[in-house]
Amino acid sequence: MYLLVVVSVLLCLSPVPGPVDGADRSCADLRQFYTGKGFTLVGVPQTEMSGEHLRLCPQGPTCCTSSMEENLANLTAKETEGLIREAGRSLQAALNALSRSFDTYFTDLHGRSEHSLQDALSPLGPLYSQNIRLYGDLYSDLRRYYRGSALNLDETLSDFWSRLLERAFKTSVSAEVSLSEDYLECVAKQQETLRPFGDIPRDLKVKMIRAFVTARSFVQGLTISREVVRKVSQVPLSPECVKALMKLVYCPHCRSLASVKPCSNYCSNVMKGCLANQADLDAEWQNLIDTMLKVASSFSSEPSLDVVLSSVPGRIFEAVRYLQENMAAFTAKVYQTCGTPGESGTGSPTLQEQRRRGNSLTAPTEYRPSPTASLRLEMQVSDLSSKLREMRQYWIQLPAALCSKLAAGGANQDKCWNGITKARYLPEMMGDGLANQINNPEVELDITKPDMTIRQQIMQLKIMSNKLRNALDGNDVDFQDASDDISGSGSGMCAGGQCPRSRPGLYAYPPDNNRVRAAALPQTRLCSLLLLLPWATLLLQR
Repeated sequence: MYLLVVVSVLLCLSPVPGPVDGADRSCADLRQFYTGKGFTLVGVPQTEMSGEHLRLCPQGPTCCTSSMEENLANLTAKETEGLIREAGRSLQAALNALSRSFDTYFTDLHGRSEHSLQDALSPLGPLYSQNIRLYGDLYSDLRRYYRGSALNLDETLSDFWSRLLERAFKTSVSAEVSLSEDYLECVAKQQETLRPFGDIPRDLKVKMIRAFVTARSFVQGLTISREVVRKVSQVPLSPECVKALMKLVYCPHCRSLASVKPCSNYCSNVMKGCLANQADLDAEWQNLIDTMLKVASSFSSEPSLDVVLSSVPGRIFEAVRYLQENMAAFTAKVYQTCGTPGESGTGSPTLQEQRRRGNSLTAPTEYRPSPTASLRLEMQVSDLSSKLREMRQYWIQLPAALCSKLAAGGANQDKCWNGITKARYLPEMMGDGLANQINNPEVELDITKPDMTIRQQIMQLKIMSNKLRNALDGNDVDFQDASDDISGSGSGMCAGGQCPRSRPGLYAYPPDNNRVRAAALPQTRLCSLLLLLPWATLLLQR
């Protein structure tokens, strides 16, 4: 009697082979798809087989062997990395176009200002005609600074005014007066203390430094942004991400569900897990874009960029005229400080002669921007701003952009691939960034170990944002690259370094396979009958 009960229980616990659904189902579609991806048909089955060997896809009847599963996993990694790089190249091209557009505008503005020198300064006579190189050197230095040369703009402008003062003073005295290099150097040193050009050098310096610092920093910001995108777009996908991508993209093919697209939230969770580190760029990326928007807006603020650059020749003329009008007083103070220069002939010029030379200057027609210049600047700023705003959320929009090419539309969320079968995907959609992936049901991530390449790029964005903020105040600051001092802190860390590792169940729906459930039903009934049999025998014996 005891033996009968034991045998009945063992029979119930032993698996009963049911019908293998699709055992004779052809693999023709998968074979065609597989060869279309560039693989050979060696080892590819003709009909479905049991899928106990599968490691990435859900086990069940399949046309995929282990080697096919591995090949398709490597392929989806390559394809996804290609899509990421393609999106990155598109953004780089947009940033490069902005840089070229602004560079063309600014260099044209700079060139027009330089070309107007002759019209503005020719009334100066020998002071212009004999010193054309002096003015040309100023514009060359400004151009070099804009291009990134390590010039000190403040010193460059101060040196220009000192050299101009030397030339102007030398022109004002009699040709028979001998002026040594030491004496002229002493004259030049009076530029800051006696202010022979009035307030014009100081006022123009403030405006020019602000204009050139912001213009240069803006171009540098676009360049840094482009480099960040290039480097981050080349970061390889993690092995855990590759597994999730295989399950998302090609496992439906292995399960003969090739026409079923992934559920949108399922795709989103996979991509957000795969691109979690990239999403952590978002805060500093948006911060940099917002700062560049402020810089772009400053170009049209009073005094606008075009007005500052176009006014340079005219302001130089005004400064020289101010000096000439006050040359007598300035000369007297120079003689007090530097002494009376040595004479080889008739002596120093009289005050009347200096006044006559100063009064002989006639003001040129004031150079103004062309009537369309302000409109062109307005259009330039508007175009820069609108395109920068379009890039603002690139890193957190990237998962959705990739899923738009893969996932099912909104009306098909009950009949989409959920990672196991054709059914609704129930897990909630994860947030953006590494810290929000702690409970991602699709991609296993260690959120305490952020990607160091991406952390370094986050630091580059932060450094550039600080440089642009200083540029708005007219300060050209070179920040030390702190990329070597990168801890894992930030959005990718948990409080106190303690991170819960609990993970929710992957799916609320079991596989939608009624035949499996139907095959199990007779076994359940048989078990019930076998367990009742010993008790019925015992009752009959009594």
